[in-house]
Amino acid sequence: MAYTTIDNGKDYFNTLTWSGNNASPRSFTGLGFSPDWTWIKCRSDGAGHGLFDSVRGANKQLNSGGTGAEITNHQFGYLSSFDSDGFTLTEGTYSSYESGDTNMTGRTYVGWNWRGSDSNAVSNSDGSITSTVSANTTAGFSIVTYTSAAGGQTIGHGLGVKPDMYIIKERTTSGDDWFVYHSALGEGKKLRLSGTSAAESDTNIWQNTAPTTTVAYLQNDGGGVNQNTGGNQNYVGYFFNNVKGYSKFGSYTGNGSTDGTFVYTGFKPAFIIARSSDNVEGWTMVDNKREGFNVSNDFLYANTGSAEYDGATYTLIDILSNGFKWRNSNINGNGSGRNLIYMAFAEHPFVSSEGVPVTAG
Repeated sequence: MAYTTIDNGKDYFNTLTWSGNNASPRSFTGLGFSPDWTWIKCRSDGAGHGLFDSVRGANKQLNSGGTGAEITNHQFGYLSSFDSDGFTLTEGTYSSYESGDTNMTGRTYVGWNWRGSDSNAVSNSDGSITSTVSANTTAGFSIVTYTSAAGGQTIGHGLGVKPDMYIIKERTTSGDDWFVYHSALGEGKKLRLSGTSAAESDTNIWQNTAPTTTVAYLQNDGGGVNQNTGGNQNYVGYFFNNVKGYSKFGSYTGNGSTDGTFVYTGFKPAFIIARSSDNVEGWTMVDNKREGFNVSNDFLYANTGSAEYDGATYTLIDILSNGFKWRNSNINGNGSGRNLIYMAFAEHPFVSSEGVPVTAG
């Protein structure tokens, strides 16, 4: 059996960086695919995250750094279309900051992009709630939307295998966090992408039941993932499973040293999010385009709108041909004795589908 079925991670995940110029509309190409999920963040200045996907509709923004409801045509700029090789940005309506979150002159930006089903989303009736799903089973990724119902429910995720991680957000009203399931923590715990709290024990939110190859379990918990008090609510979820040589959702123990813990992924990472699950810390985001060389990879936090942190100052991480190694004692990524969870996507696998080892370059 081949080591991997994906020789080029950029066929399914790719990062773009750009400098703002206030042009509206402004189109970007060069991804190598039509994205179905794009996550945009201003690097140089404080500004909200913008998460856009093709299932909800291109111009509908959610912010991972907060609990706000979905916003259509955001006043600080928004993604207006997913295109065949990239996406298009359009300015908003807020005077002097019409493109502040996406394309303002004098600011720099990053956009992380995932490839979905390459076709329209489909109805999925595997669960007790009918969901709408765009799934790429090759890449182990699906986008799921659904409307809540009373009590414990299930939703179909379309992956065909058990998901290793999912992130769910209520879209309709403000005040609900982004809730995270991670297989390394199990079905009795949850994390909040929009916050810094440690993993919380909760045998209710996921019904204390691991997901199956077809469905995820959700409970009406007064908010979060299946609220219907005062009327049914709309949700979106991003689901992932491990794909050898392309994606990994795992955990490790930090050592608190600049000669930090090495984390084996089986590929050269293009994108990593990591955080301590047992301490109050943020979600550190690193990729191979900012700055793109060891150990000076710049980083952002998924849970705040803060500007980018300079990797040359913090000497955070080495991105290697088969994983990553922390070069900092930061609790977020390498706190001594801390349990840390992560998600990572590949630039290329450690060994190709033909059995040929790749280099770190």
